[in-house]
Amino acid sequence: MKTLEFRKEINAPVQKVWDALWNEANYPQWTAFFNPDPDSGSVMQSDWKEGGKTLFTDTKGHGMVSTIKTLNEPYDVVFEHLGEIIDGKEDTTSEKVKSWAGSLEEYHLSENNGTTSLIASVQTDEKWADMMSEGFNKGLMVVKKISEQ
Repeated sequence: MKTLEFRKEINAPVQKVWDALWNEANYPQWTAFFNPDPDSGSVMQSDWKEGGKTLFTDTKGHGMVSTIKTLNEPYDVVFEHLGEIIDGKEDTTSEKVKSWAGSLEEYHLSENNGTTSLIASVQTDEKWADMMSEGFNKGLMVVKKISEQ
């Protein structure tokens, strides 16, 4: 596993950046760059509870099943990825999934004089590193744009 880290300085209060990341209307906008199928948008469903269930899927029922490992809204959230979803069916036990289950995706925000520093990191297999880097670099530009409006 490789850990990738992305930093973005955003001229907006921390709550506005948090909302740009996780608001139901905003989430599909910045995560569109992670999906190779332009006809299938991104959806996040979460109970927003530590140890609860979070699903990151496309509109066709493919994606990941995860949990929130730690949450300190609006400053920090750490997701732990547990498995994948194919055609709406969860897989948390196959050998394929076991090779990356437990990987983390983290978002840390801090505010200083109205400017928010956003640090996002993700643990990923080397073969997905370029796709993840492109997705985060482009996606966090959208988060910045939404936040600064």
